[in-house]
Amino acid sequence: MFISAIRLLLELLSILVIIDVILSYFMDSFHPVKASLDRVVEPFLSPIRRLIPPINMMDFSPIVLIILIQVVDFILVQLT
Repeated sequence: MFISAIRLLLELLSILVIIDVILSYFMDSFHPVKASLDRVVEPFLSPIRRLIPPINMMDFSPIVLIILIQVVDFILVQLT
């Protein structure tokens, strides 16, 4: 039950990262919806951005975060 809840939160975080990336193309960063998403997603992306800075204006930190989430999810599945 506990692992299922964690897996659900990880899936929700992945979805929020994808939505945040998509909205970054259409919305101003000061828009209330975008700002709210940034408050949730940014604490996870910041450490990755320090390790992997943007390359030619391309930010790969969301992709890295989603891969890390998938790895954690895979480990949780193996534990059950």
